[in-house]
Amino acid sequence: MRALLKLAARAPGGRRGKWFVLAAWLIVAVALGPLAGKLGDVEDSSANAFLPRGAESARVTTELEKFRTDTVMPAVVVYTGAGADGKAAADRTAFARFVPAGEEVSQPLPSEDGAALMTVVPLDSEDDVTDKIGELREIAAANAPPGVAVEVGGPAGSLTDSVAVFDGLDSTLLLASGLVVAVLLLITYRSPILWLFPLLAVGFAAVLTQVTTYLLAKHAGLPVDPQSAGVLMVLVFGVGTDYALLLIARYREELHRRSDRHEAMRSALGRSGPAILASAGTIAAGLACLAFADINSSRSLGLVGAVGVVCGFLAMVTVLPALLVIAGRWVFWPFVPHHGTPARRPRTVWSRIATAVARRPRWSWMMSGAVAGVLALSAAGIDMGLTQAQTFQDTPESVVAQEHISAHYPSGASDPAKIVTSAGKAAEVRAAAAAVEGVARIENSGDPTRDGRLVMLSVVLRDAPDSQAAKDTIDDLRAAVHRVQGADALVGGTTAQTLDTQRAADRDLTTVIPIVLLVVLGVLIWLLRALVAPLLLLATVVLSYVAALGASNLLFEHVLGFAGVDWSIPLLGFVFLVALGNDYNIFLMHRVKEETARLGHTHGVLEGLTSTGGVITAAGVVLAATFSIFAGLPLVTMAQMGVLVGVGVLLDTFLVRTVLVPALALDLGRWFWWPGGLFRRPADDREAAPGSDTQPSGRGRAHGPA
Repeated sequence: MRALLKLAARAPGGRRGKWFVLAAWLIVAVALGPLAGKLGDVEDSSANAFLPRGAESARVTTELEKFRTDTVMPAVVVYTGAGADGKAAADRTAFARFVPAGEEVSQPLPSEDGAALMTVVPLDSEDDVTDKIGELREIAAANAPPGVAVEVGGPAGSLTDSVAVFDGLDSTLLLASGLVVAVLLLITYRSPILWLFPLLAVGFAAVLTQVTTYLLAKHAGLPVDPQSAGVLMVLVFGVGTDYALLLIARYREELHRRSDRHEAMRSALGRSGPAILASAGTIAAGLACLAFADINSSRSLGLVGAVGVVCGFLAMVTVLPALLVIAGRWVFWPFVPHHGTPARRPRTVWSRIATAVARRPRWSWMMSGAVAGVLALSAAGIDMGLTQAQTFQDTPESVVAQEHISAHYPSGASDPAKIVTSAGKAAEVRAAAAAVEGVARIENSGDPTRDGRLVMLSVVLRDAPDSQAAKDTIDDLRAAVHRVQGADALVGGTTAQTLDTQRAADRDLTTVIPIVLLVVLGVLIWLLRALVAPLLLLATVVLSYVAALGASNLLFEHVLGFAGVDWSIPLLGFVFLVALGNDYNIFLMHRVKEETARLGHTHGVLEGLTSTGGVITAAGVVLAATFSIFAGLPLVTMAQMGVLVGVGVLLDTFLVRTVLVPALALDLGRWFWWPGGLFRRPADDREAAPGSDTQPSGRGRAHGPA
C-alpha cells in the first residue's frame, strides 16, 4: 500500500505529471460536466423511496399501482367558518377541470358539528401534482367570504409541501457550502490567494461526484432520493476541505525543509497519504454499511455519501497537489514558507495544551470523560417520533388543513388506510376491518383491479393518521384481516408507513451499528498496527456520539423547540459521527505514530498533538459549519441531523482529540501500542515523564497558520 501511495504521489508532485493530472481533470470536467446537472432526473421521490424494504405498507404501495385508480391522488379542501356553503359549491365547479376522466369532485361533506365542509378533488398523479395544488390553492383563496378559511391538504397537498422543502435544495446547499468553506478558509489561511485552491479542488470533486452518482443511479441501480442528493454536496465540501487542510499543512512543513517544491509535495503526499486514505476509507465504508439498513432512504444516504467521499478523496490527492505545485510557494503569501526556516514557533497554543495534558494525563482523561458522560445523560430522555405537523419548522397549509379536519371530522378522513385483498374474500375482510375498534368507517366496497383478482378497501380511522392511537389501530386492523384465510390481505397507507418505518429504524440500529463498529475497528488496526489503541479510539468516538446526542437533545428541546427526534436520526447520526469523528483520531494518531517512532512515546504524543492541533481544529470547524447549514432548512429531520453532526464534530475536535485521546495515550504509555512494534520498542531514556514540561524541538511554525 505504501508503495502504491508513493507511486500515486509522483504524478501530481512531478514536474511533468502535474500538468497531466490537471489536464485529465479539465477533460473530465468539460466532457462529463453536463451530466452533473442531470442528477435530479434519477432522484426517486416516490413513497417507497422512504419506506423499509419488504414492509407491508411498501407492498401495498406496489399493489396499488395495479388498480384502475392507480394514478389518482386526492387533494382535500376543507372550509371552516359561517357562510362556507356558497364558496364550497363555487369551488367545486372550478375544481372540475383538474379531475381526470372517469373521476369527479365530491360533493362538499358537512361535519357533524356543522362547522366545516370537506371536498375531495381526485388528481392524476402522473401529471404535475404540485402545479395543480398551486392552482387549487389560488382558486380556494380567491373570493372567500369574510370569516371563512379554506385550506388545501390531503395526500396531494402534503406531497406538494414536502416537495417544496427540496425544491432547489441541491443548488442552495451547494452555494451555502461553498460560501461557508470560502469564509473559513480565508480565516484559517489569512491569505487572499491560498483559499481559492482547496475550493477549486472541491469544485472538481463536486462535478465528479454528481456525474458518478448520476451514472451509477442510471445504469447500476444506485438509490438516490432528494434527501441523499442534498446531503451529498455538503458532505463533499466538508470532507474534501478537511483533506485539503491536512495536505496543505503537511506541504507547508515540507516546504520549510526542502528547497524543491516538487519534492516537498511528493513527501507531503507520502506522509499524509495513509492518514487521508484511512480517513476516506473509514467514512466511505462506514456510510456503505447503511446498505444493510431496511429503510430505503437510509440506504440511499449511505451509498450516495460513500460515492461522494471517494470522489472527494480522489480530487484532494490529485488535482489539489497539482494546482499547488504549479502555482509555487507564492500561494501562501503573505506567510510564504521559506526553505531552512522553522515550520512553527518553539512555543504555540497547542504546545501549551499538550504540556498541560501531559502534566496530569489521568486527571485529564477522567475529567474530559466526565464532561462527555454528563452530556450523554440527556440522551436518556429523548422523545422519539414526530407527527406530520412536527416534521416542518414552519406550518405548511396541508398541516393546517389536517388540523381543521381532525377538529371537525374523524381525524383519519383526509388520509384513510388502504387494504388490498383478493376479490373473493373482500366481504369477509370488510367485515373483519369494520369490527376493529378505532375504525370510523369503510368508505366503499372497493374498486377491483383490471384483472378482477384484487380489491382495495379505504378505511377511515377515528384518530389522526400520525397519532399513536392510529398506529395501534393499524396493528389491530392487520391482525384482524390477516386472520381471514385465503384473503392475503395487506394494510397500508400513511399511518402504516409511519409505523413500519419506526419499527425498521429500531431494527436498523441493532443491525447496522455493530457492522459499522467492526469496519471502523478494522481500519484503525490496519493503520496503527495495534489493538489497544484502536479499541480505545473507538470507545472515545462512541462516547462522543452519545454525548453529542444528549447535547443536541438539549438544543432541540430548549433552544430550537422541536417536539421530538425523528426515528432516523440516532442511526444516521451514529454512522456519520463514528465515521467523521474517527476522522480526527486518524489524523492525530497517524502523526503520533510517526513521531513516536522518531522521538519515543511521550514526546511522540506531545509532538503529534502540537503539530496537528491547528489543522485538525480548522478541519473540525469547517466540517461542523458546513453541516450546520442544515439547521436552517424547513424540514426538521434534516435540521436535526445537521445539528447532531455539527455538535458531535465539535466535541470530537475540542474534547476527544484535544484532551481525552492524548491523555489516555500518555497514561497508558507504550501499552497503548500493544501488541504492535511500538509496544515492543525499548523505552527511550531520553523521554521525559508524562508530567514533564519538556518538549521536543519540533519543527515549529514561524510563518503563519498551519
